[in-house]
Amino acid sequence: MRGAFRHLRQTYRRLRLGTRLALGLGALSLLVFAVVGSALTMYMRDYLEHQLGYQLQVVQTVQTKDAEANGTVTQKPYWGWFTAVYDVSDDSAALRRPADIPHDIRPLTLLAENMAHSDTELMRTVRLDGEGLYRLRACEVEPGVVLVSAAPMEDIEHTVNRLVTVQVIAFAVAAGALVVFGRKMLRRGLQPLSDMAHTAHGIASHDLTESASRLPLRADGRDGGPEVHELRTAFNTMLEHIDDSLAVRAEAEQRLRRFVADASHELRTPLMSVRGYADLFQYAAANAPEERERHLARLRAEAARMGVLLDDLLLLARLDAAEVETPLRPVEADLVELVEHAADAFRASHPDHPLTVTPGPAELTLRLDPQRIRQVLDNLLTNAAVHTPAGTRVTVGVRVESGRALVRVADSGPGIPSADRDRVFDRFYRVDKARSRDRGGSGLGLAVASSLVRAHGGSIELNGEPGSTVFTVTLPTRPAGLTKP
Repeated sequence: MRGAFRHLRQTYRRLRLGTRLALGLGALSLLVFAVVGSALTMYMRDYLEHQLGYQLQVVQTVQTKDAEANGTVTQKPYWGWFTAVYDVSDDSAALRRPADIPHDIRPLTLLAENMAHSDTELMRTVRLDGEGLYRLRACEVEPGVVLVSAAPMEDIEHTVNRLVTVQVIAFAVAAGALVVFGRKMLRRGLQPLSDMAHTAHGIASHDLTESASRLPLRADGRDGGPEVHELRTAFNTMLEHIDDSLAVRAEAEQRLRRFVADASHELRTPLMSVRGYADLFQYAAANAPEERERHLARLRAEAARMGVLLDDLLLLARLDAAEVETPLRPVEADLVELVEHAADAFRASHPDHPLTVTPGPAELTLRLDPQRIRQVLDNLLTNAAVHTPAGTRVTVGVRVESGRALVRVADSGPGIPSADRDRVFDRFYRVDKARSRDRGGSGLGLAVASSLVRAHGGSIELNGEPGSTVFTVTLPTRPAGLTKP
């Protein structure tokens, strides 16, 4: 029995939601029909019994007069009815003859005996052997004389049974129709959920590689009511979020591949140079000392260039890593003084580019890493010198605006094309692809500068037009704390 019940429960759980809801609705309707039918049947039975009791009372009014005149009841009111007159005392009841009585008169006699101790009429429902169910009523004709009448309840039972049969058939048909049509209505109402499930299956089988990172599937439709609409909206919002996440992941993977390829390409050139000069040293004994010194100088230059490149890559990796602390050493430092030192160093290393320091505050103390901010300034100034012809004027200045410190580095060179401005801060990106590495750099200077500025809680922007390039570094004057980029 327990195994059958478990199997039935498992079978029910495997049914679709619409079928389960329809069956549950059918079971609930049967329960409601059972309660309503029982109440209606009880009401009908009570009503019919009350009517039969009233009919007995009317009949006994006439029979009482007949018993007073003749000693017994001489007229039978209806077919199947019984009438008996008893002489009663405290202990017994004696039947008067002749009497129209059934074969089993014990219930009638018992009711007559009970009537001797009652001041009102008595009524009972009893089953008479060989006759069926009867309704008995006893009343006093005169002191010591009791009239007992019995009316059959066959018609009442037949009526109640027919009522129960009609109710069972009607309720069964209604429950069946409710399950069938309710299932169809529920299936239609739950169709949006099935559509969303189909969409989810489509997403599960969708190719989520880089070339197909977008999800063209969406849950459409307007049916289902407010709840389904909310679920559909949340489902589509989730898909939009997945789309955005996949797009970001695909872009990050592409950038990573480009970064690895560019880094490998950048490191390959100095390594090949070092390797070539190392091969030349196999013949160093046959070379003149001046030639050996020239080879050594080239080796040192390539090693230094490779060291700078590796330092920049290591710095960018540390800035990108999710470390507890950023690779900065913040102290109280004067930004104006840092700009002046960077300007002096630029004039010494690039005398062919006249530099002007625009007027600004005499002193501006901020909490920052002076070495890293100096690296940002050197990179921006070097970028202006490398990518502009000799004689190009360069300006740098500091000002305070809206509670922020702004460092402006500008040059009057050819400018940066608008198509390249969005990517100048990308790693290994060069505006001029044909420029040599010795003059054009590795393409990491602006990327390092941008990451260092963001690590200080600031930002760097590129503005300008043909004939002018302006980099603006924004730093908070009162930073709440240094942040990771």
